[in-house]
Formats: sequence, structure tokens, C-alpha cells
Amino acid sequence: MYILGIDPGTATIGFGCIEVIGQQAATAVSYGIIQTDKRMDMPNRLLVLHTDMTELLTDLKPDVMAVEELFFLKNVNTALPVAQARGVILLAAAQAGVPVVGYTPAQVKLTVTGSGRAEKIEVQEGVRDLLDLATIPRPDDAADALGIALTHWQVLAGRGELPRAVAG
Repeated sequence: MYILGIDPGTATIGFGCIEVIGQQAATAVSYGIIQTDKRMDMPNRLLVLHTDMTELLTDLKPDVMAVEELFFLKNVNTALPVAQARGVILLAAAQAGVPVVGYTPAQVKLTVTGSGRAEKIEVQEGVRDLLDLATIPRPDDAADALGIALTHWQVLAGRGELPRAVAG
């Protein structure tokens, strides 16, 4: 099973794909970022995002896509463009026939580190440990996306559908 995690944004979108086979641990298949030019107007940035997401989904052929839910307490000006980008990401998944699930940042932190209030570096180290990587995935958005994919794996494991991830 391929699980594609997505950390949505407008300038930088993190992606991380993991593979789970039988009772084996999850392995990182691919991770990185999609970037849009900050000088472009929003419609064209969304077009670039859609094109790149469509290509990513075609290349990786994930069984499911896990996308971070948006959570903004203060800055609506930031929330709206990210919500637009998230909508384009969801559209690309629907067009590719890939089911989508969503997780909050606190759910990802809790799953990867055991604490819903973990710091960013703790999440990155947890991702590295769970995927048995030599180094923390870079950039940060890619590590976050892998954490989102790992969260979905853990949710499936909790239902008895996949084995639980074990750090280490």
C-alpha cells in the first residue's frame, strides 16, 4: 500500500509517500516539495500546483492521500490562500480517483511523537526514527508530509488493517 502525505501551502507544498507491505515497517518511497513562485498571481500559482499534483499522483499512484487539515487561530489572510491550495490538492486527488483523508497537526504530532504538543524538531526526529532514515528528511515540509502519511498508517493499524509502526 502506498500512502501519500501532503502538507498544503501556497508557496511550498510538502509531499511524502510511504509504502507498507504486510508486516514490514513503513518505508519512504519519495518525498520533497512542490514550489510555486511567490511573484505569480494566485490563479496561476494554483494552476502550477494542480499540474504538479496531477503529475505527482500519476507518478506515485498512491492508494490513499492523507492531507493535513487547516487550523488557523489568528491570521485569516494566511488561511484563505492555503485553503485554496488545499482545495486544488483535493481536486487533483479526486480527478485521479485517489481517496483522501485528513488529519490535524495535533493528531500528527501525537501519532509521531506521543505528544500532541510536540515541537517541530521532535516530529522530524520521530519521522526519521519511524522510517529508519539516516537523517531527518529535508526540507521541513517534506518531513511534515511524511508524518501525515505515517499518521494514516497508524490509524489503519489501530483498526487492525496494518501493523503498528515501531520506532527504531
